[in-house]
Amino acid sequence: MTELRQRFGRPLRLGVIGGGPGVWIGDMHRTAAELDGCWRVVAGVFSSDPARSRSAGPALGIAAERSYGDVAEMLDRERTRSDGIEAAAIMTPNDTHYPHAVAALDAGLDVICDKPVTNDFAEACDLVARVRRNRRLFAIAHGYSAYPMTRHARGLARSGALGPIRLVQVEYIQSGLATRLEDTPQNNRLKWLLDPRRSGLALVMSAIGCHAQHLACATAGLQAVRVCADVRALLPGRKVADYASALIEHEGGARGTFTVTQAAAGGENDIRLRIYGEKGMLDWSHREASYLRVAVQGESMRIVGRGDPGLPPDILAAGRAPRGHPEGLREAFANIYLELAHERMALALGEPAPALPYPRIEEGAHTMAFIEACMTSQRSGGWVDVAALPTN
Repeated sequence: MTELRQRFGRPLRLGVIGGGPGVWIGDMHRTAAELDGCWRVVAGVFSSDPARSRSAGPALGIAAERSYGDVAEMLDRERTRSDGIEAAAIMTPNDTHYPHAVAALDAGLDVICDKPVTNDFAEACDLVARVRRNRRLFAIAHGYSAYPMTRHARGLARSGALGPIRLVQVEYIQSGLATRLEDTPQNNRLKWLLDPRRSGLALVMSAIGCHAQHLACATAGLQAVRVCADVRALLPGRKVADYASALIEHEGGARGTFTVTQAAAGGENDIRLRIYGEKGMLDWSHREASYLRVAVQGESMRIVGRGDPGLPPDILAAGRAPRGHPEGLREAFANIYLELAHERMALALGEPAPALPYPRIEEGAHTMAFIEACMTSQRSGGWVDVAALPTN
């Protein structure tokens, strides 16, 4: 991969949409993008307020003339430059992801987008079609699936090391909505977050449920085909859903359980994935993200650590510090940016595109189908099929 970057000769040029000064997710995207030297953030739109956006860029080290008032201005101005942007990273409120992604794809740019990619499955299918039609690349910022040890779990589960998969369990527990934030002073973030018209089909699914579903399906290599779900608010009187739980039937008949909530008092961004096969199981927790527990039936459980000798080269390459030195979500985000950059560079050089596991738009579309099925199941009180992506 280092040789590919050297042959390409320069970093790719990235424009960002959202994530102005002081916004945590903006700092995450920008620093992760530049971590490996394959991207350089050169332009952006940092606020829905044009004046604030133009003033924010220089505060982040972006040239004033490339700090734009809105997305249309950035796309129009950048396409006329000989050094214009080659991709857009989207980190805006949920209801704007789809229109911004459409605009970027139609401008001939690759896209890195926060989740959820769209408001519904139909819009996600449209993005899939646009990506294919325009021959663009589209990555989704599902960072939890890009940790070295979740990548190792993916390799083990998909290789058959566990035998046929029988059960996939995932949970994501938070406490951010355990109190009535609706009764506190509302900043811009809370205004859109707590507005069911803007935050998505179900807030908890748009905020963390899509991460949990993607982590389970991507790691096991099995899409969800049917769900029976309970989606609601744990806090009385709340207008947005802060809890979801589902029974899942995966491809091939494997069963699954799924629980996510943002309203668990005392919870602390607690993500856990367990995959059980005919021969054994895998157990990964975000609290110990650098380690994976592997238990094969009839053998002692072993703990595999990031950087351990004998790991596959691609898993070793996904880590950047020796074992025992903490790494986290920023490095996982960086893996997604790095892989998309390598694919784009290879294609630009006329080389075969490497098979890289970053989350793609087709996976985002499956997530939207999963969310819609859960919402339908909540209303009907029974099992519901998860829509399949159109084949054309």
